[in-house]
Amino acid sequence: MATISSPLLVFHHRPSDFSSPQSLNLHRPFPVQLKPLPRHSFICNSWVGPKPAGPSTADVNSATPTVTVDAAVSTDSTSFVIRARNKIGLLQVITRVFKVLGLHIDKATVEFEGDFFTQKFFVTDSHGRKIEDQENLDRITKALLEAIDGGGGWGTETSVGPSTRGIVVRRAGLGPKPQAERMFALMDRFLSNDPVSLQKDILDHVEYTVARSRFSFDDFEAYQALAHSVRDRLIERWHDTQQYFKRKDPKRLYFLSLEFLMGRSLSNSVINLGIRDQCADALSQLGFEYEVLAEQEGDAALGNGGLARLSACQMDSLATLDYPAWGYGLRYQYGLFRQVILDGFQHEQPDYWLNFGNPWEIERVHVSYPVKFYGTVEEETLNGKSCKVWLPGETVEAVAYDNPIPGYGTRNTINLRLWAAKPDGQYDMESYNTGDYINAVVNRQRAETISCVLYPDDRSYQGKELRLKQHYFFVSASLQDIIRRFKDGHNNFDDFPEKVALQLNDTHPSLAVVEVMRVLVDEEHLGWDQAWNIVCRIFSFTTHTVLPEALEKIPVDLLGSLLPRHLQIIYDINFNFMEELKKRIGLDFNRLSQMSIVEEGAVKSIRMANLSIVCSHTVNGVSRMHSELLKTRVFKDFYELWPHKFQYKTNGVTQRRWIVVSNPSLCALISKWLGTEAWIRDIDLLIGLQEFAADADLHQEWKMVRKVNKMRLAEYIEAMSGVKVSLDAMFDVQIKRIHEYKRQLLNILSIIHRYDCIKNMEKTQRRKVVPRVCIVGGKAAPGYEVAKKIIKLCHAVAEKINNDADVGDLLKLIFVPDYNVSVAELVIPGADLSQHISTAGHEASGTGCMKFLMNGCLLLATADGSTVEIIEEIGEENMFLFGAKVHEVPALREKSSDHKAPLQFSHVVRMVRDGHFGFKDYFKSLCDGVEGDSDFYLLGSDFASYLEAQAAADKAFVDQEKWTQMSILSTAGSGRFSSDRTIEDYAETTWGIEPCKCPS
Repeated sequence: MATISSPLLVFHHRPSDFSSPQSLNLHRPFPVQLKPLPRHSFICNSWVGPKPAGPSTADVNSATPTVTVDAAVSTDSTSFVIRARNKIGLLQVITRVFKVLGLHIDKATVEFEGDFFTQKFFVTDSHGRKIEDQENLDRITKALLEAIDGGGGWGTETSVGPSTRGIVVRRAGLGPKPQAERMFALMDRFLSNDPVSLQKDILDHVEYTVARSRFSFDDFEAYQALAHSVRDRLIERWHDTQQYFKRKDPKRLYFLSLEFLMGRSLSNSVINLGIRDQCADALSQLGFEYEVLAEQEGDAALGNGGLARLSACQMDSLATLDYPAWGYGLRYQYGLFRQVILDGFQHEQPDYWLNFGNPWEIERVHVSYPVKFYGTVEEETLNGKSCKVWLPGETVEAVAYDNPIPGYGTRNTINLRLWAAKPDGQYDMESYNTGDYINAVVNRQRAETISCVLYPDDRSYQGKELRLKQHYFFVSASLQDIIRRFKDGHNNFDDFPEKVALQLNDTHPSLAVVEVMRVLVDEEHLGWDQAWNIVCRIFSFTTHTVLPEALEKIPVDLLGSLLPRHLQIIYDINFNFMEELKKRIGLDFNRLSQMSIVEEGAVKSIRMANLSIVCSHTVNGVSRMHSELLKTRVFKDFYELWPHKFQYKTNGVTQRRWIVVSNPSLCALISKWLGTEAWIRDIDLLIGLQEFAADADLHQEWKMVRKVNKMRLAEYIEAMSGVKVSLDAMFDVQIKRIHEYKRQLLNILSIIHRYDCIKNMEKTQRRKVVPRVCIVGGKAAPGYEVAKKIIKLCHAVAEKINNDADVGDLLKLIFVPDYNVSVAELVIPGADLSQHISTAGHEASGTGCMKFLMNGCLLLATADGSTVEIIEEIGEENMFLFGAKVHEVPALREKSSDHKAPLQFSHVVRMVRDGHFGFKDYFKSLCDGVEGDSDFYLLGSDFASYLEAQAAADKAFVDQEKWTQMSILSTAGSGRFSSDRTIEDYAETTWGIEPCKCPS
């Protein structure tokens, strides 16, 4: 049991998430300790516990407050019965009277009827004895009546307006009575959101948090003060939400993801809180611009690509839809690397995102858990039964950092808890005490390395070990926190599946399955069958993989060394599974081998995906096409065994981040034409834009919004690269992680073809060319040489094109360095055309296309991932499709040696091979990889179809009215791809959770 004290609050409980009346003990500042109040909570002066017996009608009809003493009710305490007209803050005043007089409240009941209440307090003196002296009883009665009437110098306001919070109980006797009374009065309200109140809060944080003079502070310091002011408001809602969840005790979702690509928090927070305009007004009067301050915030890049951004979107939707949920992840000291381009080559630098602190997080130093590694497993006898005991060889501490996630249009604010690794305090102190300072420092560094870097390089054994440590550290800390929270309110683990849903976001958290089994069997001493039944009812698994060879595996030797007990449990799970499987399919050893959790090969390994499927009640794909690939290719055997487990939930993105925050002009325009802002929560309303798709007035306003966004993007491009681009050109964008299957190389080769055509045209022909600004952005993994060569080729081609006077504004090629969420918020609203051109069957879902779709950008795409469903929503006529279909890809690969690439493709590859763009030898391997049998991703096969789609886009762009109508219809058809819909599907069909809306 930990004890946490502060000047205002005293708690005695296990380290918990938030202060709550459930865990609060009140103390006087004297040696004698007050008895704890019973579990209850006052919210807006309403009793939320069981309803006690009420007063008679005659009592209630009396407008004069009365205080009567009933000493006969209890032999241990004296009962004070108070009847009065209810006034805001009055219950707090009465409670405080007893405390100031040094009395202990053993218990209390209250009933409201109309404007009156009757409350009964059972009270003892400072020694815990019943009060029977008549003089003392009279004195107490008089004090209560004076307080109820507002006299006697009690000084507490009884009416504080519409922003009144729930009763906030604080420690009595903190200094002189007037100061204490003032504190109680002030803490009975929510923070105000008017510009004047915001200004005061901002200036207070400038002086007291940032420690700068309020007469001299810069933009970054103003941002920090604004962020803390907004966070204060988040914390109010956050506390109320968690207390409400605790009181209602709903089934909760715990979302386990090793990646959360949150981006910037300020803009999203003020939008969801509904105070964006008030903040802008407050700052304007102080001489600052909100937009300038928002740019001061760095990106929290705690993830890599679509999976991480998807996690962030889903947290936003969980909060907005009022679901009782927690997110768990790692607080990496360094985010995804910063991409620096030197002479066209990618270089990686650490992302020091915490250098200037993070005002949005709250360090919970009292919420920490030991995480164990290495060691041995011994067998002991407990109550006559043999049990396993893991004796660890190394222990580190996981310390919690909480990040409030506000919902839009609701008071609900949920929590994202990130874990940071710290050295075990006891071992650290032993090293210092023995003078072994060097060893203490080494231990600290070794511990902190666990949460240091997102995705450490795992090409070496040490790298593999660190990544496995990272996975288990995250899982162990999260589950200790989840189980502790469950045990705070329940004592029977049979109830665990009714209160807990655990979501595995890909295979990174798969060790959670084994860890829950270990805790239930080894620490809670449940039988294996009972524990297994619980595990199979709480886990659901979402996979983002499309290729069997890409599934995660852990070498047995490594797992046995780092987590010896977990390897034993995996063997037991696999043995039981294999025995069950033999009964179902017989001795089909080939199939048994493929479905086994343990892979017997050159390197004996544990198949983490197989483990997750065996132990989960639901296996989700992330699009309909992906689901079919799982059933027919990736997990075919498992689908035939358990078809009921397999579902799909097409991924989505949050319209609040990707329209409201990133494209406010379009947001205002949509609200104007729909006549409501309700679409921000109910995005299905966007379909109403279809009614106005041909309206000339909407076309004019739509084009103006797009032009303004293109101007912003053009200014950014010029500031970043020095290249000035034409606003009349089509802004053609491909921004995503650099990978061969995403085929950025196909895009670059088509740009070379376009450049070559322009160079060979007569001047009169060039007048007919649709000008293009081709924008490419994305990071290559540090060890991915082919991807890095693609980035270099892009820069080499850009250098040639952008400096060719013959081409001019007809074609520009821009590479956007260090692509992240904030850059995406600028690029996506300004794009005319967006390319999603992966080889069919290689993209599980793809959420980038959804963001562009919402912003009215037209898509040039293959029928891959979620694009198939986008086609159904907006129609092929509003997109530019090309390329082989999924079922055609295998046959094309088999016949690749017989297939002759089109002449245009061979020509552009020859230009690169011959050194037309320099670096002839460096690009040789790139050219070799796309010719003949080596063209695995079918660039040559799809090239002719790709050029036809590009030509169709050119033709449509010339007809601006047609283009604008297609753009409007794209936005109108994007509602299906909101993460709100995804989360509602998960909640209903997978997690079994229901909304739990915190009352306003």
